[in-house]
Amino acid sequence: MYQLEEPKYFYLLLLIPALLLLYSLYLAWRRRAQKSFGDKALLEQLIPEKSPTKPLLKLILHCLIIALVSLALVNPQIGNRMEKVQREGIDLVFAVDVSKSMLCEDVQPSRLDRARLLISRTLDELVSDRVGIISYAGRAYPQLPITSDYGAARLFLKNLNTDLIPSQGTAIGEAIDLASRYYDNVQQKNRMLVIISDGENHEEGVEDALSKARELGISVFTIGLGSERGGPIPIKNRRGNIIGYKKDQLGETVITKLNQSLLEEIAQEGGGLYHLGNSTPSTVDFLLQEMAQMEKQQFETMMFTDYKDQFQWLLGPALLLLILDSFILDRKTQWFKRLNLFERHEKD
Repeated sequence: MYQLEEPKYFYLLLLIPALLLLYSLYLAWRRRAQKSFGDKALLEQLIPEKSPTKPLLKLILHCLIIALVSLALVNPQIGNRMEKVQREGIDLVFAVDVSKSMLCEDVQPSRLDRARLLISRTLDELVSDRVGIISYAGRAYPQLPITSDYGAARLFLKNLNTDLIPSQGTAIGEAIDLASRYYDNVQQKNRMLVIISDGENHEEGVEDALSKARELGISVFTIGLGSERGGPIPIKNRRGNIIGYKKDQLGETVITKLNQSLLEEIAQEGGGLYHLGNSTPSTVDFLLQEMAQMEKQQFETMMFTDYKDQFQWLLGPALLLLILDSFILDRKTQWFKRLNLFERHEKD
């Protein structure tokens, strides 16, 4: 198993195409400058010791050095032993509304984007808790099983979009019912379900699902996204540009609004609390405070331990290439020139 300690340094690899572009521009400028001075063959005779291939070789070395240093700064690490680790935390499941109304931009950049950001920021603050993700619209589907792998959670989080579920609606009851079967630790009593939605177009069956959740020790919290004033649902092309807005059967623009009263009622009956999630920092603080008040459960999980840094295997070759580059000059190498490999020997 491996992990990348500082993946942000991958951006340094962008220096390579920038360097190649600058070198191409330099060659074009040099050709124009040589034409203004005289014939190319004559100029080569004036500077016979200049190597035509050394600059290209140095460019290749520079690109390799940048690539190796960038990867060394990323610092890939390899876990060489898997152990059972005792951890203490709660099971936290996010049920995310992915209906079309979540595309509304009354909360920037959109309700669904804000939901993804909210979960991502919460994951940044977790240490030993386990998380799961459910997506729902007209139906509810498991997106990420209960896990302590936050990297996997972020990967699945990126795939949340309104095209995941073809049937439209807000099946909150089905999402709660699915969450009741989602937790895999029968000894875990304090379980937390966070429903993130605008609460629009909800379907029946919420009361029965909430009753079952309470029996299983699941506290249902709701996070509302949107505004009571509401806004239209944009229709975008593949480039992300708005080309229109969703309309009803009469041709009127659909205005979607936050159903705050419904979400408050669900939270109250589910033994949790409601929070308006339009401010990400305050919402994350709200969730962390509620989690801190819940009783933690110890559980075992398999984890790779003893991660070993691997940057030295990349930094070493980079330093060798840097030393080699300092010995490569623009003029021709005399010992290679004396080999006379490409010239015919004149007969006496």
